[in-house]
Amino acid sequence: MYLWPKALEVPIMDPSKASKKPVGILLVKVVRAQNLRKKDLLGKSDPYVKLKMSDDKLPSKKTTVKRSNLNPEWDEEFKFVVTDPESQSLEVNVFDWEQVGKHEKMGMNMVPLKDLPPEETKFTTLNLLKTMDPNDVQNEKSRGQLTLEVTYKPFKEADVETEDTEGTNVIEKAPDGTPAGGGLLYVIVHEAKDLEGKHHTNPYAKIIFKGEEKKTRVIKKNRDPRWEDGFEFVCEEPPVNDKLHVEVLSKAPKKGLIYGKETLGYIDVNLADVISNKRINEKYHLIDSKNGQIQIELQWRTS
Repeated sequence: MYLWPKALEVPIMDPSKASKKPVGILLVKVVRAQNLRKKDLLGKSDPYVKLKMSDDKLPSKKTTVKRSNLNPEWDEEFKFVVTDPESQSLEVNVFDWEQVGKHEKMGMNMVPLKDLPPEETKFTTLNLLKTMDPNDVQNEKSRGQLTLEVTYKPFKEADVETEDTEGTNVIEKAPDGTPAGGGLLYVIVHEAKDLEGKHHTNPYAKIIFKGEEKKTRVIKKNRDPRWEDGFEFVCEEPPVNDKLHVEVLSKAPKKGLIYGKETLGYIDVNLADVISNKRINEKYHLIDSKNGQIQIELQWRTS
């Protein structure tokens, strides 16, 4: 006898968890850390900072890695979209970078946005904690401090419609001189994660479009590089049938070594989507890489 399957229960969405519109931008400068704990066998650490907004599904943003430094200075700036300043917090985690294996957490803390006066830059020095549990006795042990400069900027009503979900302005127009029937393909290589070379990992990205080749800067000894490098390609016509080839390579630490540059993976991106949508910002799994990913933003600018 055939039994009909039970009807699927459709969960009722909690209105409080529905996606909310951006209401402002949080500007964050990671200034420095002090008195970090030694994590490596030689009495050193290689710290970097990961930042993320609570209730945000976007990937964390990262500072560069400061090698062999327990009092690193970054002065690196980041921007986050705010959807609910009354409930959201900036989550901060400090890690010790490792060449092989899992990166070790050195400490954490958070900055509630409700404590930030709008339009006012606030310097704050956070004690790094083991956990965010106020009753955790391990938090009594000193793990160092992290100094941030934070500014919450609420949108004015006129700004709300011109901001997208990443907190950047609407697509800029192409500069004067751009072909009237074409446009400008603008490529931003944001970052990569979990890169792994056989003999070295000093990554850079190479972008090839219609035979034209451009490269990001090299970031030495880093499996999770953050480039934020932008490139422009002038097009006589919309490249709806073309692909963008992005390859991640590792540069040999010194010339003349037996092991030269290595390929860490690549992607080919069809450009039809960016022409129709004007902008895409995606993370891609690298082909010929075990776990590597790369985040690329593409913009199609017309005059």
